Amino acid sequence: MNQQAWSIGGQVRDAVHRWRGDGTIFRPGRNVWRLVRADRAAPLVDAAAYFAAVRAAMAAARRSILIAGWDIDSRAPLVGPSGESEDGLPAPLGAFLTALVERRPELSIRILLWDYSLVYAAEREPLPNLALGWGTPPQVEFCLDDVLPVAASHHQKIVVVDDAVAFAGGLDLTNRRWDTPAHDPGNPLRVDVAREPYPPFHDIQMMVDGAAARSLGDLVRRRWARATCQALRAAPAAEDDPWPEHEAPLLRDIDIGIARTMPACYGAPAVREVEQLFFDMIDSAERSIYVENQFLTALPIAERLIARLRERPELEVAIVAPQTHHTWLEHVTMLAGRIRFRDMIAEAGFGDRVRLLYPEVADGNGATPVMVHSKVMVVDDRLLRIGSANLCNRSMGVDTECDLTIDAQDDKARAAVAGFRNRLLAEHCGVSVGEVDEALMRTGSLFAALDAVDGGARRLRPIEDGELRDAETVVPVDAVADPVRPVGAHEYLSAFDKGPSQVGRTSLLFKSAIAVLIVIGVVLTWRYTPLAELAKPENLTGWLSSVTGKPWAPLGMILVFVIAGLIAFPVTVLIAGTAAAFGTWPGLPIAAAGTLLSAYLGYLVGRSIGAEPLKRLFGQRINRIRRNIVARGVLAVAAIRLAPIAPFTVVNLAGGAARVPLLDYLLGTAIGLAPGLIAMSLLGERFFDVLKDPSGPAVAVTVGLLAAWIGLAFGLQALVARWRR
Repeated sequence: MNQQAWSIGGQVRDAVHRWRGDGTIFRPGRNVWRLVRADRAAPLVDAAAYFAAVRAAMAAARRSILIAGWDIDSRAPLVGPSGESEDGLPAPLGAFLTALVERRPELSIRILLWDYSLVYAAEREPLPNLALGWGTPPQVEFCLDDVLPVAASHHQKIVVVDDAVAFAGGLDLTNRRWDTPAHDPGNPLRVDVAREPYPPFHDIQMMVDGAAARSLGDLVRRRWARATCQALRAAPAAEDDPWPEHEAPLLRDIDIGIARTMPACYGAPAVREVEQLFFDMIDSAERSIYVENQFLTALPIAERLIARLRERPELEVAIVAPQTHHTWLEHVTMLAGRIRFRDMIAEAGFGDRVRLLYPEVADGNGATPVMVHSKVMVVDDRLLRIGSANLCNRSMGVDTECDLTIDAQDDKARAAVAGFRNRLLAEHCGVSVGEVDEALMRTGSLFAALDAVDGGARRLRPIEDGELRDAETVVPVDAVADPVRPVGAHEYLSAFDKGPSQVGRTSLLFKSAIAVLIVIGVVLTWRYTPLAELAKPENLTGWLSSVTGKPWAPLGMILVFVIAGLIAFPVTVLIAGTAAAFGTWPGLPIAAAGTLLSAYLGYLVGRSIGAEPLKRLFGQRINRIRRNIVARGVLAVAAIRLAPIAPFTVVNLAGGAARVPLLDYLLGTAIGLAPGLIAMSLLGERFFDVLKDPSGPAVAVTVGLLAAWIGLAFGLQALVARWRR
């Protein structure tokens, strides 16, 4: 165990001993992952402050920068309140990172971005792998992280610099986030990468150092290892302090509780520390709970609030959220949930003790709501929580999340926590922190203080969502988009890592049905669309006959396999085409020779260029293929060939780059491709029959052959996995 690990472990143990004696709510293994010490902790309010701080910290990096995000945009300007880069380096994130490694070649930057759903494609940077992978120097490594169950997302927003300073919260390094606490509706600097203005935007990030920063580095490294099969070493102790000089800490020498949500996936159990910590924080509330959150749909949170409101008649809860959900997806998935949350509290008789509010700013052109994206909870003057988790079902058990929480144990720390909450109230109400302090001291009530200071050009207004019947039609979408638990497992190479993939019969039947429908669609397309002219039997047969009749045709077809294999053309299409042109004999030996020669030459190319260029080309996930091929030789190659886990060309290059023994590689390739070669060659024989006469029997024979091929491939895969165990 290295010195840093001992340091983190010792501080965790010290913190555990402290809570046993002083009553802190943190319980490692229950509601936090780790309880670690930070020499300094500073909340950063709004993206201008965060971008300035993270830019300064990264500019001071010597060894390592780790970035994990739900959304990351290389074009986003990473600038502070002035809206300009003031350090002589480029403003856009991608160009800034490139300049850092060019200035300091020993610096390593690793970026993890959620391999996002197609639903969000229109809102994201197109082809981020090109911008952050190909478009940056080799010291910048980029990975789309897809190790998650179906319908889950990686929602953590973390940056770690030299394991010395770390940032976690609700802010991604992306487009349409930048704003200042003024939230001026007419601020000309608040424009997106297309120079289009967007509404005021409010969010918060926490900056920590010491053991807390090293633990966040450990968290990102674990994700990197799962996504890429590449273990990373912790950064050596920093010689220089990357903490931004312009940011004064809110608290010093303080314990930080790190809570996570992690769905069960890739052999790891589910982690629900985020949810349990919300429960425990609510259960500890005495007089006030202040919340800022984007979503409000988790009914177990509402139930916990009701229980605590019943126990503590003086408790008041203020929840600051967006006025409404603007995008179609958020509106149809989250609006009904928020109405249910509100109605549950009102029906329990506590509607007057829970206020749902949104911030509004006004100028000469009227009033503008502020988009609330922050995830903050302050309980009394004691607990301060900042993180990525929304108060929605997804954040409790489906998406990955990371929250940082402080439990103030002395008067100085409690004053700092109360001061931060009052700063947020002052921002939303357009008054000074002193005015909020005075109103709270005079009234002794959170609601009375808000009533006393609210009402100017900036204010907190009640959210009016209407009735549930206005959103009833969204319930089916709501249940899918904000699920209580993961939909299912989505694991790569699980049959080779952890035993056979636990895919149910329904899943296999569904995949088979989809494949059959695709074939039927192709047949109908060639029969009833303008492509039918190309597929007329007399035209196609005449052309193929002119080719197959040449003495050089077999060697020419093998050469086509070789060229196609180097440019990632689908090998199954070539196999079927070869059988259609040459017949099962000599089409089968021609296709076999072509695929094996193509695999061999691809192997040689991969061996000659090595692993690093492949990672730049295909991403860090190629490590999964490499690791399993190296570990299991013939069986691994055969199993990978049997199942369409990776493209033919990628497997060839990875096998060579991984330096698999050539004999193992060729034997595994032959075994794995044999079922497909035989079945597709027979399918190719039937291809012309279907083109000539797309009758029921011809289509049925074609579909039957395809189904047999699929069944044989999956059956042999199961046998190979069982044999290996």
